[in-house]
Amino acid sequence: MGTHVIKMPDIGEGIAQVELVEWFVKVGDIVSEDQVVADVMTDKATVEIPSPVSGKVLALGGQPGEVMAVGSELIRIEVEGSGNQRETSAAKPLEVAPAQAPSPAAAASAPAPVVTAPSSTYAAPDIVPREASERPLASPAVRKRALDAGIELRYVHGSGPAGRILHEDLDAFISQPQRTSASAPAGYARRSDSEQIPVIGLRRKIAQRMQDAKRRVAHFSYVEEIDVTALEELRQHLNRQWGERRGKLTLLPFLVRAMVVALRDFPQINATYDDEAQVITRHGAVHVGIATQGDNGLMVPVLRHAEAGTLWSNAGEITRLAHAARSNKASREELSGSTITLTSLGALGGIASTPVVNTPEVAIVGVNRMVERPMVIDGQIVVRKMMNLSSSFDHRVVDGMDAACFIQAVRGLLEQPACLFVE
Repeated sequence: MGTHVIKMPDIGEGIAQVELVEWFVKVGDIVSEDQVVADVMTDKATVEIPSPVSGKVLALGGQPGEVMAVGSELIRIEVEGSGNQRETSAAKPLEVAPAQAPSPAAAASAPAPVVTAPSSTYAAPDIVPREASERPLASPAVRKRALDAGIELRYVHGSGPAGRILHEDLDAFISQPQRTSASAPAGYARRSDSEQIPVIGLRRKIAQRMQDAKRRVAHFSYVEEIDVTALEELRQHLNRQWGERRGKLTLLPFLVRAMVVALRDFPQINATYDDEAQVITRHGAVHVGIATQGDNGLMVPVLRHAEAGTLWSNAGEITRLAHAARSNKASREELSGSTITLTSLGALGGIASTPVVNTPEVAIVGVNRMVERPMVIDGQIVVRKMMNLSSSFDHRVVDGMDAACFIQAVRGLLEQPACLFVE
């Protein structure tokens, strides 16, 4: 038997360090070739690290949240044959933990694989609560179902691969409520528990970027209301006529189109600012960052060359990018290079907001929810569909008058949607 050492790979773009986000194995596990053993994160994306060999895990080279240098030892695997141990003998050795007694941190970060019983004979085992800081493995659908049912996933046994919680695990848990009564506090019971959540992975990157943006950018926000009655009529008409063949349109591709047209007269807003070099770059291409909320936090995939796309091509690409971001499958290229950002909370959009500029950009356009309101038009009270835009700008680069004129241009295009397509 030999030892194969997997080093932290060079992910490219001159990156010298990456953050270890999550282990999917623990000491003593048997891994197969191409099995993903860990997730690591760069400044731009999460990257899966597969094993190039099959064997038994001897040691792990770090804990989730640890920043590791490219080329450092990530994991050691016992393999058939001689392995590659001699190639890395000069490197700092890992502390090899005994297979039968993995460290608590390693065990918490990657639950042991459990063989899934057939659904017809499924029986929930005795519940052993996970540590409060441990995030159980589960799909978004399972998490939503558990949230709707008021179930804490840390108390649910996972029968899927690597301890993943499945729908049948929830079924078994719900069918035996007497086993959870001691664990789950009553609605009016006094509580003294607390939970510590490490800020690692994507959440750490979000925190760092938001703090850096608020520290460096001279933010100012501008809010304007827009009558989108005609726009909604057009959108619904297009969906009735073309939706089956071309796909349904949301408001987002119309907003993107309005931004593209308005930016022709305001190139200083489709720009990035290198504040260290003191250089503003105005971009001809409009690469729109689409702020997307996923289970793990906020990501901003990029709709490239929005100026060259039709309503339907941009809509399809927005859908594809949002799905890739929410499933953590977006590439580094898809998460970088935006020149202006569009953010929307949909039905939760509220009346107004103050979005944070996505540096090094100088502008972000925020969409609030659409509501029907009584409005006075030509002396008559009529019901109109109204929506606010809450946008923020970098005052070091964008003057207040220019920002207001840009938003007014977007407003005019959305209120008279035929103008979106007049060249």
